[in-house]
Amino acid sequence: MTISASQVKTLRERTGAGMMECKKALVETGGDMDAAVELMRKSGLAKADKKAGRVAAEGAIVIRHADDGSSAALVEANCETDFVAGGDDFRNFAEEIAGLVLGQRPEGLDALMALKMRNGETVDATRRALVAKIGENINVRRFQVISGNGPLSSYLHGARIGVVVALEGGSAELARDVAMHVAASNPSYLDEASVDQAELAKEREILLSRARDTGKSEEIVAKMVEGQVRKYLAEITLVGQPFVKDPDISVGKLLKKEGARVTAYSRFEVGEGIEKKQENFADEVM
Repeated sequence: MTISASQVKTLRERTGAGMMECKKALVETGGDMDAAVELMRKSGLAKADKKAGRVAAEGAIVIRHADDGSSAALVEANCETDFVAGGDDFRNFAEEIAGLVLGQRPEGLDALMALKMRNGETVDATRRALVAKIGENINVRRFQVISGNGPLSSYLHGARIGVVVALEGGSAELARDVAMHVAASNPSYLDEASVDQAELAKEREILLSRARDTGKSEEIVAKMVEGQVRKYLAEITLVGQPFVKDPDISVGKLLKKEGARVTAYSRFEVGEGIEKKQENFADEVM
């Protein structure tokens, strides 16, 4: 049968799929528009399932603030290439996810995937349809909501690093400065009290072994180790690090000077911890 250009155009508008895919679906369903939509939906989900195992280490960090300023949602959405990460379809999807996280506070990723989006479909169904349309694996990797009773601010470095900081005391400007510092310096812990004690004990053991190799007395070795441990803690804790905008003062001293303390913070970086596939284009061509 003959399929008109207007039918193909209508189906493209409803599904976002390519022209040839739309024409093929209409031919297979005898021009039945609804049946063609359903056929393409099933086909798209099958394609999405095939792409699920592909590494998605690019993407974007999105932050959404509550209107009253008391909380903010931090979301990492991933895709396979930075080209797709910069596209409107992917960005709009990630932005809407951040709004859902902020508004509905799902308990985990499974709960998030079951939430309904503006199109009436679940997050997961929308994600899979987007995979079929774009041709890349797309997922939501993680999210977090930071809340506070004091100043709360955020900082985005492009779309690759996002930080939210909540303070008790201080100001929104200070919270943003601390968020900028966290983005740049990536502290592992807030302060000494929050450092993993097993990790600290292991580091102390390594430092002790190195110090003893110098042949100095145990008394001097002990002093050397304590100094090195203090330096190590300053490097890995937010309050111990030199403030990026003024390295002559630590973040802890800055906060004290402003009568503030950090009650919560979170830092997301796109693809952090994901093992990326190393591709050699020349080898692939050969």
